[in-house]
Amino acid sequence: MRRQSEALTQLRKSLLEMASLVEAQIAESIQSLVERNEALARRVLEREVQVNEREIQIEEEVVRFLALFHPEAEDLRTAIMILKINNDLERVGDHAENIAYASLDLLQYSPVKPLIDIPRMARIAQGMLHDALDAFVERNAARAEAVLSRDDEVDALRDQIVRELITYIAARPQVVEPALKLIQVAKDLERVGDLATNVAEDVVYMVEGRIVKHHRDEG
Repeated sequence: MRRQSEALTQLRKSLLEMASLVEAQIAESIQSLVERNEALARRVLEREVQVNEREIQIEEEVVRFLALFHPEAEDLRTAIMILKINNDLERVGDHAENIAYASLDLLQYSPVKPLIDIPRMARIAQGMLHDALDAFVERNAARAEAVLSRDDEVDALRDQIVRELITYIAARPQVVEPALKLIQVAKDLERVGDLATNVAEDVVYMVEGRIVKHHRDEG
């Protein structure tokens, strides 16, 4: 049992290292967009290889853990949720990559408008992800569930950003291309919020063995 416990601790550590990398990716992709910082955007793109490598490494670690120890109950749930959260984190990294590409593309255009709601949306989505990961570390189901309702804020901001940018396009057809890229950034951030919600749901299941996803959808 001691070896199993140590192996599970190592799995958690590996996942948190992945999480730290992905959180940096999102933060820097948004910073590159706001500051029109080409070097920062390119750094995000270069680091995406690390994210993909980490995802594969953690998958292999989980498979080895399951094959070696045949865990049951809470340890089994934890291993499976680490596998799921790992996949969601890699997808967050993909959205950070998309934002970095948009940041580079937008350098060829004059700013459409001051960026206010996109950074605000990013802060909420980043906060959701960070809190869901803290809930994982603390094995705190209540903290994880507190993340779920904040997804509505992210969705509302996405809709607001899309409406505003469509208004800009109607008034100034010359901004179509950069405005559409900003709309895509808003959609990427909305997906980050969704993935943070997935992580929070997985934490609830890991800690309590309780599935909250479909009940939340019904609500």
